[in-house]
Amino acid sequence: MSKSAPAAAGVGHDVDELEPTALDGPRPLGPRALGWLLVVLGAVGLAASATLAVERILKLMNPDHALSCSLNVFVDCGAAMESWQGSLLGFPNPLIGVAAFPVVITTGVVVLTGARLPRWYWLSLLGATTVGLGLIVFLVWTSLYALVALCPYCMVVWAAMLPLFWYQVVHAVQEGHLPAGEGARRTIVANRHLFLAIGYVALVAWVFLVMGPHLLASF
Repeated sequence: MSKSAPAAAGVGHDVDELEPTALDGPRPLGPRALGWLLVVLGAVGLAASATLAVERILKLMNPDHALSCSLNVFVDCGAAMESWQGSLLGFPNPLIGVAAFPVVITTGVVVLTGARLPRWYWLSLLGATTVGLGLIVFLVWTSLYALVALCPYCMVVWAAMLPLFWYQVVHAVQEGHLPAGEGARRTIVANRHLFLAIGYVALVAWVFLVMGPHLLASF
């Protein structure tokens, strides 16, 4: 009995260290899944931002350069590049993505190594992503109503930013970094993919309702 007691105590200690979500309730967003999401979404955003930055530089070097993302008057990144909204901080917006997305990728790689990042870091990353998403919403509105033109590479960034923001929110709520009641936490974690799908449907519907008639008329 004396030999089995420490073993029993050890088992109890291991169980206590497990996250509550691993024992009951909805399946949590695991660190490996989160790490891969950050790496993949960050890479997609970086590729699109870098391509836009290169196109912008080529256009500055040669005003007659034909942009690879310009198909017609309604599918054209040139309109966004040449507008004041395309350089909100005094330099081309894609450079923001070129600087920011590597941080996201690096964070994902660190998470995949098994490292545990502190709460302040996750909240800082989420805060920066929230600001980035706000910028994206403004640029979507600008594209639809001010420029009446869609930039293909910009839309890739839009598509990457939505899950990048949402899964960070899910992680923050799940880990207690953001305050939420038990019912709200379970709902968000359990239905995280459904809520993301609703967000995509809303974004696509918004773009299609505004730009659909123009795009159909142009082809």
